[in-house]
Amino acid sequence: MLLNRYEQYFFNSNFREAASTPGWEAYRGELVLQEGEIADAQGRRKPPHALFKQATVLVNGDELKLISGSLEELQHFPSFMEKYGVDLNPGTVAVLFTVNIPKSFVSVINGATVAFVSLVEGLAWNELIDLVALEKGDFKGQSSADKVVTVFNAFKGHKYKYPEITVEEAMKTTNNAKREVHGAV
Repeated sequence: MLLNRYEQYFFNSNFREAASTPGWEAYRGELVLQEGEIADAQGRRKPPHALFKQATVLVNGDELKLISGSLEELQHFPSFMEKYGVDLNPGTVAVLFTVNIPKSFVSVINGATVAFVSLVEGLAWNELIDLVALEKGDFKGQSSADKVVTVFNAFKGHKYKYPEITVEEAMKTTNNAKREVHGAV
């Protein structure tokens, strides 16, 4: 299973579970993009330098079907590609909510259409299901993993309304936006 290879990068995991369809497995949590330095002689590491936050991953055996989450900076995308990019393929749904881009765009990478969606506040999961107009009732009675399968199925044939540009071009337009967090004062 592909998730076995990714497991070394799991961080603050919410769940990893098999879906009701044999061979399908889902993960939600965070994924390490840039590891922290080795802290001691036992090989333990300091906290990661960069994370792919609010990540949702769906695999079918060794095939990556869905990957979504939040990048604090588009500049972390090369680290994303280094660890997970080899698994992108034409059948992969990839939606990367990115804080420091002024406008959403799509780019074709390894045959996969990767959507970079500008998101300064909000939850990646909620925004992901909003993109394909799913509602709470669409998930009624489903396990956590089956909910991820439902989202993947909703993306089949989905056409993004964003312009297509390369990541290199988009890197020239990044801004200083930071994630907006609201909470108790």
